[in-house]
Amino acid sequence: MPAASTSASAPSPTTGPSPTTDPSPTAAAAPRGLRSRWTALTVLSTGMLMTILDGSIVTVAMPAIQSDLGFSPASLSWVVNAYLIAFGSLLLLAGRLGDLLGRKRMFLAGTAVFTGASVLAGFAASPTVLIAARFLQGIGSAMASAVSLGILITLFTAPRERAKAIAVFSFTGAAGASLGQVLGGVLTDALDWHWIFFINLPIGLAALFLALPALPVDRGLGLGAGADVLGAALVTGGLMTGIYSVVKVEQYGWTSAHTLGLGALSLALLAAFTLRQAKARTPLVPLRIFRSRTVVGANLVQMLMVAALFSFQILVALYLQKVLGYGAAATGLAMLPAALVIGAVSLGVSARLNARFGERNVLLAGLALLILALGLLTRLPVHADYATDLLPVMLLAAGFGLALPALTSLGMSGADGHDAGLASGLFNTTQQIGMALGVAVLSTLAASRTESSARSGSTPAEALTSGYHLAFALGAALLLAAIALAATLLPGDVSRETSPGR
Repeated sequence: MPAASTSASAPSPTTGPSPTTDPSPTAAAAPRGLRSRWTALTVLSTGMLMTILDGSIVTVAMPAIQSDLGFSPASLSWVVNAYLIAFGSLLLLAGRLGDLLGRKRMFLAGTAVFTGASVLAGFAASPTVLIAARFLQGIGSAMASAVSLGILITLFTAPRERAKAIAVFSFTGAAGASLGQVLGGVLTDALDWHWIFFINLPIGLAALFLALPALPVDRGLGLGAGADVLGAALVTGGLMTGIYSVVKVEQYGWTSAHTLGLGALSLALLAAFTLRQAKARTPLVPLRIFRSRTVVGANLVQMLMVAALFSFQILVALYLQKVLGYGAAATGLAMLPAALVIGAVSLGVSARLNARFGERNVLLAGLALLILALGLLTRLPVHADYATDLLPVMLLAAGFGLALPALTSLGMSGADGHDAGLASGLFNTTQQIGMALGVAVLSTLAASRTESSARSGSTPAEALTSGYHLAFALGAALLLAAIALAATLLPGDVSRETSPGR
C-alpha cells in the first residue's frame, strides 16, 4: 500500500501530534461511502477543469483581446504572464496553508476567488483591469489547485481506487486543455472574447455548491504547526522572481542583465528559504518531504515532461494556424483526437496497467510513446496532410494518458497525511515551473531558428517550420532525460515506497 495511505493520524516527525486537531479524514466529517467519495472527486475534477480550461481558452482569443482593448504587442503577453506568475509562485505556499488551515476551506476560498476574478475579467474594458483580473485568477487557482490532490489521496486510500481516481483527475486536466482550444475558438467567433471568462461563472458556482456537502471537513494542523511568515515571504518572492525572469526571456534574452540579475536574486531567495526551513521551529515546508527519492524523482520527471510537451500543445497549434492556415476553431478540432485518446487511455486502462506492471514501467512506456510523437513532428513538411502527417501524432499522445496518472501516483506516494497538501502544492509547482521553462526555452530557440532560416532565404512558412522542428527535437531530448531519471530514481511500485520520516 502506498505510504500516503497509511494512517494519516500518525504523529508528524517534526511537529508531533497536535493536541486539538487531526488532519486525517477519518477524524473529520469526511464522506465515507463510495458514492460520496466519487462525488467529491467530481468536485475536485471540476475545479481542475475550470483552471486548465481557462489557461488554454485564453491563448486562442488573444488576437481578439488585443484588437478590442488596444494591447501593444509587448503588453499582450501579460494576459498570460500575470496568471502564470501568480499561479506558479503561490502553489507551494497555498498547499502548506491548506495543511494548516484546512484543505476544504482553502479549496472553497480559491474557487470563489477564481470565479469572482473571472467575472471581473469578462467585464474588463481596459488592459489594466484585465491584467489585474488575470493575476487574481492565478491566486484563486493556486489556492484551489494546490490542495486538490491532497484531498484526493486522503479520500481514496486503497491502491486500486486511488489509481482510478488519479486517472480521472489527470484526464480532466488533459481534456480541459484540448477543450479550451476548441471552446475558445467557438466562443470568440460566435460571440466575443468576454465569454471565455464568463463561462467560468456557472462552472465555479456549481463547484462551490457541490463542494460544501461533498468534500471532507478537515480542521488542519493549525497555524502554530507551521506559520512561518518569513519562510512564506522568501519562497513566494523567490518563485515569483524566478518565473517572471523566465517568462521574459524571449524579450530580454538569456544573457541580459535583466535575466541574469533576476535569476540570481531568485536563487538567493530560494537558498535563504531552504536555510530558513532547516532551522525554523515550525517550518512552512518541512524538508523531510525531500527525503523521499520518489517524491524528488517524480517532480523532476514532471518538470521535464511538461517542458517538453509545451512543444506539442502550443507549437503544434501555431503550426496549424501559421503554416497550414487553420482557423481558431479548426485548430482546436484538429487537436481533439489527442484529447480523446488521452481520455480513453487514462480512464480506460491506466489504473489497471499501473496495478499490473507498476507505475514506473507504465510511466516509461508513456514517455516512449511521447518521444515517438515528437520525433514524427520533427519531420513535418510545410504542406502537411492532416491524415498522414498529423493524425498519427495525435494518436501517439495516448502516451500522456499513461504517463501522467502514473507520475501523479508516484509524486504523491511519499507524503504522509500531514504533508498531503504540501506534496500536492509541490507537484503542481514543478508543473508550472516546467511550463514556464518550456515556454521560455523552446519558443526562444524556435524563434531564433526561424529568424536564421528567413535570413538565409527561406519562405515564411519554411522558416517557421524549421523553428518548430528544432523545438520538437529539443522536446524529445527532454523526454529522453526524463526517462533516464525515471529509470534511476523511481521505484517500480509505489506500494514499496516508505513515507519520508518514517
